[in-house]
Amino acid sequence: MSESIGKWVKRDPNIIPTTTTWSSEKRVYEWRSHYTKDSAPSDPALEEELFNPASRINSGIHFKSYAKMSVSVKDGPPGLVPIASFDEAGLDSVVLENVKRMEYTEPTPIQRNALPILLKNYDMMACAQTGSGKTAAFLVPTISKLVSKIFKGQLATVRPQTGRGPWKASPLVLIILPTRELAIQIFEEARRFTYKTPLRPGVIYGGAELRVQREYLLRGCDILIATPGRLKDMVERNIVSLARVRVAILDEADRMLDMGFEPQIRQIMMSSDLARDEGRQTLMFSATFPKDIQTLAREFLKEDFCRLRIGRIGGTTSLIKQNIFFVEDYEKKETVFNILLEYPPSRTLIFVETKRNADNLDDFLYNKKFPTCSIHGDRDQRERELALRAFKEGKSPILIATAVASRGLDIKDVMHVINYDLNNDIDEYVHRIGRTARAGNSGTATSFYNSNNSPLAPTLTKLLLECKQEVPDFLQSYIDPNVTFETDDFYDEEAEPAGDAGNDSGSTWGGDSTRVGGRVDSGWSTNQV
Repeated sequence: MSESIGKWVKRDPNIIPTTTTWSSEKRVYEWRSHYTKDSAPSDPALEEELFNPASRINSGIHFKSYAKMSVSVKDGPPGLVPIASFDEAGLDSVVLENVKRMEYTEPTPIQRNALPILLKNYDMMACAQTGSGKTAAFLVPTISKLVSKIFKGQLATVRPQTGRGPWKASPLVLIILPTRELAIQIFEEARRFTYKTPLRPGVIYGGAELRVQREYLLRGCDILIATPGRLKDMVERNIVSLARVRVAILDEADRMLDMGFEPQIRQIMMSSDLARDEGRQTLMFSATFPKDIQTLAREFLKEDFCRLRIGRIGGTTSLIKQNIFFVEDYEKKETVFNILLEYPPSRTLIFVETKRNADNLDDFLYNKKFPTCSIHGDRDQRERELALRAFKEGKSPILIATAVASRGLDIKDVMHVINYDLNNDIDEYVHRIGRTARAGNSGTATSFYNSNNSPLAPTLTKLLLECKQEVPDFLQSYIDPNVTFETDDFYDEEAEPAGDAGNDSGSTWGGDSTRVGGRVDSGWSTNQV
């Protein structure tokens, strides 16, 4: 029997389970051609897998605090009225039933405002803090609108037919995102919201066997979730056609555009067979949107796109208790060891900057008998999926990760995030600590600061003050006595001098704007797809 340390669970030498199934192969609801809206049967085993409360984050006691966040909409529908409940959103009844199966009691601010905008077919750039429900904000209205068209006979899914020659997957929805782990997570959510509907989701990402993903897609794929490299590869191999796409979504859009994916995204959005008519809707979502990335992103949106901002762009929640400790590099291992013993055992996510640090820290803590595992870019995809699964299931409640885990991951009961290596990008810091305190729950973020992090000091100090956190002595000199916390907004190109897109002092546009006329909903009619 393995020994334990402190109050942590006993270390399991076989902590990583073995499996031959990729996450991309998980079951989806199998719609048959003879089904109707009212006759589609339940799949009890799949329903239990998808909607089991143990696998989902429940709303916390501070969920109501979201209602206090500032909301800014520009160029949205005239007379926009945010929804007060999902019942009044005008969703298709099958999709609404799935929302209720998820036990969503009321929409978050991003959902309240995004749903009526997206259901009217507006392009949108949306920013809301981590853990505030952005995934449902774009999946629910998109799926609902498509399903309604299908049930009305105005739109058809495409499935392979024997004897008809070469066949390509031809999705109606394309969701592009920066990391494999996030792609898998969005696929999980799409499986839930498409339950008992004719829409079939699929996911493709690098590292997994292309043959397996190809075979899965060729059963049919209406909602395609993809990382840029694997998507480009499958388009070039004529496995995927983007000609029928009616909705293109870039999740964590700023991260993709600033981490080297810009050429691939540009080729997909501008040079592939992706539809570029007025009927296609393009959406961009993130918790952070630097101004230079906003300028770049506008190239992919219609001229009259809507901008939705919840809270401050790049802000975070005061529900996260942020502890900043001065720790020299040579002291970090012993410090993290002591912190893990000091805090009550809970799911803990430890961020490091390099793959080598991930392996070294994993070995150190594992040899100290902590139940750890790690993920980084040099691990093969099978190892990455199994490690993340062990963390989610609590078999390995301490996960050591590089930036591959910093964006979008929504894991139940992550109570503590530790920045073992503090990144000098404030947006990266916001995303990392945002893995805890989700959906109105509280959490703790502990960060190790030293002289290597001095470039981060001014913005970190301001963020601590804004969130009413304690500023440690070694950061006191960075406190600006004239600091203000006006709500930052999207950069308004028309209000800025030319060439000033990167100026952090740029103007804001808050408040609801008026709009002359309106926008014609394309309706995604049959002749357009």
